Amino acid sequence: MTNKFYVTTPIYYVNDVPHIGHTCTTVAADAVARYHRLIGDEVFFLTGTDEHGAKVAEAAAIASKSPQEFVDEIVAQYLETWPKLNISNDAFIRTTNPKHVKIVQEVIQKIYDNGDIYKGIYEGLYCKGCEKFITEDELIDGKCPLHGTVPERQSEENYFFKLAKYVPTLIKAIEDSNDKYHYDIEPAAKRNEVLSKLKLGVKDLSISRANVPWGIPVPWDQTQTIYVWFDALLNYYSATKIYDREAFWDYADHIIGKEITWFHCVIWEAMLISANIKLPKKIFDHSFFMIDGQKMSKSLGNVISPRQLLEKFGTDGARYLILASFPRDNDSDVGIVKFTEKYNSDLANNLGNLFSRLTKLSEQAGIGFDQKTTDFKNLIIRNENQTLKTDYENLYFTQATEEISNKINNVNRQLQETKPWEVVDLEVKKKILIPLLQKLSEIAILITPIMPDTSDRILAALSGKISAQLPLFPRIK
Repeated sequence: MTNKFYVTTPIYYVNDVPHIGHTCTTVAADAVARYHRLIGDEVFFLTGTDEHGAKVAEAAAIASKSPQEFVDEIVAQYLETWPKLNISNDAFIRTTNPKHVKIVQEVIQKIYDNGDIYKGIYEGLYCKGCEKFITEDELIDGKCPLHGTVPERQSEENYFFKLAKYVPTLIKAIEDSNDKYHYDIEPAAKRNEVLSKLKLGVKDLSISRANVPWGIPVPWDQTQTIYVWFDALLNYYSATKIYDREAFWDYADHIIGKEITWFHCVIWEAMLISANIKLPKKIFDHSFFMIDGQKMSKSLGNVISPRQLLEKFGTDGARYLILASFPRDNDSDVGIVKFTEKYNSDLANNLGNLFSRLTKLSEQAGIGFDQKTTDFKNLIIRNENQTLKTDYENLYFTQATEEISNKINNVNRQLQETKPWEVVDLEVKKKILIPLLQKLSEIAILITPIMPDTSDRILAALSGKISAQLPLFPRIK
């Protein structure tokens, strides 16, 4: 029986254009999706955009556009960018989709009917950047730790979700693998952070806004709109209905960045329990990219765009560099200079050089090559590739690229030791080169989730009569 696998990125907020943070999560999700397809799983891979809320309305006003015009223009940039990075998503959801709007209203109505929503007055500190109320103890020097801005004190009449009611249920669901609501949070450090915060106590959540017209109306009170996060989180569920993938809901894995941990690991699950909807299997919560030792910030001018990466490193080069530096457990320090050094070292000098040398030597020897295996599934489950299998399944992309680099280094070393360019006898030369070509073809198969185009190019060049090839990755300055 074919296994199902449902992987999602966050839906990206459209108050700004795509940057390396969005790219990091999306490329990681794509590599995971490609891995699962290659081992024979049936995959549903979802990404999309979060289009409601005060920040979007403000950004649209600054641009002298209606909110819908503004979001349409930003969404177009995501739809243009992801194919250039070879992102293989099966669907792209937008929260302005009328079908999503209808499902959000149905779910929130169900939660209301279950007695988990009530009306009250909220007074507190509100960060516009986060679009959420934050507590005094979350501030650093009186400012939001994520945006570095002083939050505004706001007071308004809202509807509240009984989040505190579900705290004991959520703690048990996280800690007890046999619990009927069990869900996994990875890495373990993030899980421990969530549990610690839950055990300190949680207040109920304001889930509507009185003065934010750019949003989904509360179904029983048209004077209020649904809190943007309550709307956005439901995309993972609504997409399975919109795209006729309801059978995948039981296999949901969310890949997110650490700034949205609380929403995805606490609020989301409480909403689902209240609405009597099954919880996702896993939330994988990665850390951030730091840019040359500093937090990425428009004010610092150190934001790296997907376009910059693509123009300098190409599609597979950009994918490789992002995954080789993937901030799985801790923040990862990157930058254009560091990326350039790694590109030249790992791709131009190592893989690219090996490919060029082997194809040139094989052409000189007149080799016609017949690969012994082209099947990723069989190759990945061999004993010598078990570590790589674990890496792909658990988002250890830095380790995966290191494993592959070691394999490339081994072939390069064997090439240097055997020196086939010094061998005159063609048959002897072929006996040296063919095992090395076989190893290179296996490397090409193993890199498929990371660099699919490069994999195809190597395998095509090693099929039949081999001829010398142009460099895979020309050195760059």
